[in-house]
Amino acid sequence: MDLEFQILKIVGYKTWSDKKKIDAMLEIDSNNYTNLGKESLQKEKDLVKKQSRFIYRAIKSVDESVGNLLYKTRDRK
Repeated sequence: MDLEFQILKIVGYKTWSDKKKIDAMLEIDSNNYTNLGKESLQKEKDLVKKQSRFIYRAIKSVDESVGNLLYKTRDRK
């Protein structure tokens, strides 16, 4: 399943609390970074960072204050 589609699906859940949505999105983000290794290509690392920015913007749409905090403190390297 496409990551962006999966994130938008989570954001659209009506029965989930905001906390549960944010937790699910942060878990996806964490798994993306966990799957990177020393041998990962720069292209793969850039893709994970791009996906992470998308996730943080989605979190911001659920809870603006949490989203802003995460977006400001993200890894910019």
